[in-house]
Amino acid sequence: MENSGGIKASLQGRYASALFDLASENGTVTAVEGDLDRIGQAIRESEDFGALIRNPQVSRDAAGQAMNAIAPILGLSDLTKNFLGVLAANRRLSSLPEIIRAFHAIAAAQRGEATAEVSSAHPLSDGQIEQLRQKLEAREGRNVKIRTSVDPELLGGLVVTIGSKRIDSSIRTRLNSLAQAMKG
Repeated sequence: MENSGGIKASLQGRYASALFDLASENGTVTAVEGDLDRIGQAIRESEDFGALIRNPQVSRDAAGQAMNAIAPILGLSDLTKNFLGVLAANRRLSSLPEIIRAFHAIAAAQRGEATAEVSSAHPLSDGQIEQLRQKLEAREGRNVKIRTSVDPELLGGLVVTIGSKRIDSSIRTRLNSLAQAMKG
């Protein structure tokens, strides 16, 4: 069965789908989603963790030991911890960000939701997030869950990604377009 946007077609999608199936059988989809959120945050916030998962010179054993050490610090469930061990053994830790996105997309599709990845130059207030959610739900015709991140390089505005659709109203993009137009 093909999920929304051909998610299962990619290697990362197959890993995410396998994890989702196991989490569904165990009734732990929400817990695993929370685990993956914490892992994603750790990747973004810790240069060492990000470097570890991307370093091809780290042996499978060392990567597996590192994941076992990180699991209790992040409060990960046994299923997620074991999944990280499988990724380490198969040298797929570098795919974690894509696997996390694919898992969230699969879980959202099962709930009849769309997930919007929203990047802004500054943190959005709860009121701004709620206004954006209402506008996106009206546009999409279904429930929309919003995941926010901050990217100061945007300068201002937003970049919203829902599935394969991207809405880029960032000042950086506008300035780049203006610069291109001025070049002639």
